[in-house]
Amino acid sequence: MAMANPGHSGRPTRSMSELAERLRRESRRLTGPRQAILEVLRQHRRPLSNKEILELLPGDCDLATVYRAMHLLRRLGLVQRYDLGDGVARHELLAPDDDGHHHHLVCRRCARVVELEDCGLAAFEESLVARSGFTQVTHRLEFFGVCPDCQRAG
Repeated sequence: MAMANPGHSGRPTRSMSELAERLRRESRRLTGPRQAILEVLRQHRRPLSNKEILELLPGDCDLATVYRAMHLLRRLGLVQRYDLGDGVARHELLAPDDDGHHHHLVCRRCARVVELEDCGLAAFEESLVARSGFTQVTHRLEFFGVCPDCQRAG
């Protein structure tokens, strides 16, 4: 099994100027709310819900603005959306060379998310493509359990 990595702190992140340039290439501006949202995602580097993003934002912003920004950032390929089993969409800023292919270990009690560093399903995916005739096949995999902190807490 792959080594677990709490968050993505070892991965390079995009600079704010790189993010702004990506928005400009798509005829979008780096507005104050978008910049603040991107900064939250750059600092926390783990999947965050829209409500968590809103709570971490400085100043005055509303949830609808966060939803609109996340929709745009997903469409531009700057963030990846995850559903970690609780029906709450979470988003994570992608590193410059990141294709969004991550697997996670999620605590059922506290919702702590740990990234799994490797996949091990490449051969299976290739076999599936060969047998099915499908193209552009991707997958997501989340494991659920109880983290050590929650185990100690009882």
